[in-house]
Amino acid sequence: MDIQENIVNKVAQSGLVTLDPASFYPQGERVVYDIKDNLFMELILREKDFREFVKAHDWAQYQDKNVAITCTADAVVPAWAYMLLANRMSPYASEIVFGDAQVLETVLFLKGIATLDVEQYRDQRIVIKGCGDIDVPVSAYVELTKKLTPVVKSMMFGEPCSTVPIYKRRD
Repeated sequence: MDIQENIVNKVAQSGLVTLDPASFYPQGERVVYDIKDNLFMELILREKDFREFVKAHDWAQYQDKNVAITCTADAVVPAWAYMLLANRMSPYASEIVFGDAQVLETVLFLKGIATLDVEQYRDQRIVIKGCGDIDVPVSAYVELTKKLTPVVKSMMFGEPCSTVPIYKRRD
């Protein structure tokens, strides 16, 4: 008995375009600068001591790094202190944000997504990939949805073989 079956890849024939949010993952080391280390008894920022630290500190160590400036101590830190840190880091760092590591990742992904040319997806059926090796913040999925909804024919989340519908344009 000779049985010959043709295996057909229906996913490949579906015309779906897969967009991987991880492709917007910016390279570069991430650093969290915690200003609590500059506080007296982790409570008070002494301006004179802080300004001396700022003068003496090696800011070149932040070269090409993505930096989140935060304070994990329960202290009141004046805005100018964060501004002074950002001012000294800015000639070296690739990115500087106020917040923790999660805020930094969100900002980096949003900046990457901002460069997306949505016209390449006009009238396409898009699948936004839902899993991978890189942890993509939910904010990146929200931003992609916001940018792509006006131009795509349909949008799904997941993998081409198993998707969750998000949007379908009514023509």
